[in-house]
Amino acid sequence: MLLLISIIFILWVSCAHGQGGTCDFPEIKHGNIYDEDRYKQSFPVAIGKYFYYSCDHSFVSPSQSLWTQIICTEEGWSPTPKCIRQCFFPWVENGHSASSGQTHQEGDTVQIVCDTGYSLLYNQSSIRCAESGWSTPPKCSQRDPKGKCDPPPPIDNGDITSFPLPAYAPGSSVEYQCQHFYALQGNRTIICRNGQWSKPPKCLDACVVSEEIMEKHNIQLRWRHEKKFYSKTGDNIEFICKAGYHKKSPAHAFRVTCWEGKVMYPTCV
Repeated sequence: MLLLISIIFILWVSCAHGQGGTCDFPEIKHGNIYDEDRYKQSFPVAIGKYFYYSCDHSFVSPSQSLWTQIICTEEGWSPTPKCIRQCFFPWVENGHSASSGQTHQEGDTVQIVCDTGYSLLYNQSSIRCAESGWSTPPKCSQRDPKGKCDPPPPIDNGDITSFPLPAYAPGSSVEYQCQHFYALQGNRTIICRNGQWSKPPKCLDACVVSEEIMEKHNIQLRWRHEKKFYSKTGDNIEFICKAGYHKKSPAHAFRVTCWEGKVMYPTCV
């Protein structure tokens, strides 16, 4: 009888371990796994299973290989699949830079010196390689001798609070606002100086937590019961395990911060 109980206990532990020893389909922004349509139906997969992924045009993996291997481990996919933007820096019209003809990665900053009487957009001295490409075009434009500015630049998920004019006198200012659930980052007000507007703000993406995503991770919102929940950048979101499940992720992972539309989900098994 004791032997039978021991065997049953061992089998139960093995099954319980197997339930948590899988990896979900890796959602890779700007990339995909090899033969994705064929293998997608086989997920979740067991620990030890490996796949290869590649990145879209103008993006590379951290290893910069054409195909990068990822392996399912107890902690998830290793290494974490990621595609990083690459920005080619051409020659500078009406200016110069030591980076001309070079390729930079997302996050890199390039200094630009414009010729006399010319300036970069928003009177900046540098541009940054971002996920969408260069933060501003690598081009030095001639300043308006009268100092007037064209209509304010548009921003994603936001707009100015006043009716746009065909031209703005030096010293003029306009104010931006974001759409509902989007958080404004930067100066709300921009000013016209030397024929150029100061740098406009950004409207950071909201986070959307849906019932489908939580179902896959066996979690639910701690304080809310909606099927879909919207949160602004910077807001905290708290999760708990669904009834009958226990925490697989560390305790701190159940209180996360929404940032630019991205949320890290904890897992319960």
